[in-house]
Amino acid sequence: MPSTMELLMRFTPAALALSAVLAVTASVGHGAPPAPLDARAAALVAQGRTALGAGDTDKAIDQFEAAMAIQPGHVAILLNLAEATRKQGMQGKALHYYRQALKVEPENQYAIAGEGVTLVEKGAVEKARRNLARLQQLCGGTCPPAQELAAAIQKGPTPQVVTAEQVKPQPVVTQN
Repeated sequence: MPSTMELLMRFTPAALALSAVLAVTASVGHGAPPAPLDARAAALVAQGRTALGAGDTDKAIDQFEAAMAIQPGHVAILLNLAEATRKQGMQGKALHYYRQALKVEPENQYAIAGEGVTLVEKGAVEKARRNLARLQQLCGGTCPPAQELAAAIQKGPTPQVVTAEQVKPQPVVTQN
């Protein structure tokens, strides 16, 4: 029969490893709540929302970027910035902001839906459907973000508008 010391030496490393795994697993589900917005950043976000509501996307983006300088990486600011850039027609930049928000909060329903709507606008409907499936797992499909994304998928991609400047006629050379 092994001695107590021998048993202790044999099972201590495994017990420590198992304890560490359990501690990490338990703490993942209980992450810290998101930090509240700094008062200055909140004021800038409010000004940005007002500008966005008035249709002034440039001013809104400026306000959101100023708020981001005060409180970098805050999910609420990222989502507002993504919405403003999406409304300005910069879907690639909007996707970047939505994905940054998802890095911070992977299950943020508004970020998942916003990314999905932006993907639909770009024509990536299949990827948007994956986002909708993810939302349906999170909220059962009844939450407002899931309904917004489902409506965007139903509507389909935004048609590309071609301006006269983008279509330049080829010069025609004639002899006199």
